[in-house]
Amino acid sequence: MLSWNVNGLRACMGKGFMDFFRECDADIFGIQEIKMLREQGNFDFSGYREYWYSAVKRGYSGTAVFTKREPLSVVYGIPGHEDEGRVITLEFDEFYHLTVYTPNAQDGLKRLDYRMAWEDDFRAFVCSLDAAKPVVICGDLNVAHKEIDLKNWKTNSGSPGFSPQERGKMTELLEAGFVDTFRHLYPDLEGAYSWWSYRGGARERNAGWRIDYFVVSEALRKGIAEARIYNEVMGSDHCPVGLVLEV
Repeated sequence: MLSWNVNGLRACMGKGFMDFFRECDADIFGIQEIKMLREQGNFDFSGYREYWYSAVKRGYSGTAVFTKREPLSVVYGIPGHEDEGRVITLEFDEFYHLTVYTPNAQDGLKRLDYRMAWEDDFRAFVCSLDAAKPVVICGDLNVAHKEIDLKNWKTNSGSPGFSPQERGKMTELLEAGFVDTFRHLYPDLEGAYSWWSYRGGARERNAGWRIDYFVVSEALRKGIAEARIYNEVMGSDHCPVGLVLEV
């Protein structure tokens, strides 16, 4: 399984997206921040079923997911948060798969109240799914959970994506019965990031943040075979992240 915040799919298409998409040959590939409608692109995803969820506001947010297997059902959004195209839930026999683009708290944490409400509603939603069958969550969760998950944690303490409130909500999600797959396999690995600012040569210096995740239900912990960050793949200010799950 692969996940990538493409920061505008049409722009990323011009920077090698399809080369990576075909090369990795994922069973399920979720993308975030598509910033488009499906009809705005003449793309060929042959071999995959496509599910697109664009925001009401054009050129903003949005998610899509491509799967080789036909899901049993598809749900767009979570209750109370349907306007910004942020969650697509696919149901398979073995698990639910969610592609997620978590709202950014924004500069000055001016959207923090909304972010906190989102976090509680999202956690309630995935816990309700988990009561029926295991869950796989992939996407840009817009939080670096621990100090190890960003380069300059001291200077960024309290900033959007590293505020105590956002970090606390990530802790609540994991304590509700979920596993950060990358940290499960690599608990002490430093310098592993998935997003870099376009400013100041941050990517060249690897001054980044790990804010893109695969999080799975506790019931799937034993199936986590590999978790990877494709930091060599360009095309966005984020890089893809992947999970090999044995089910």
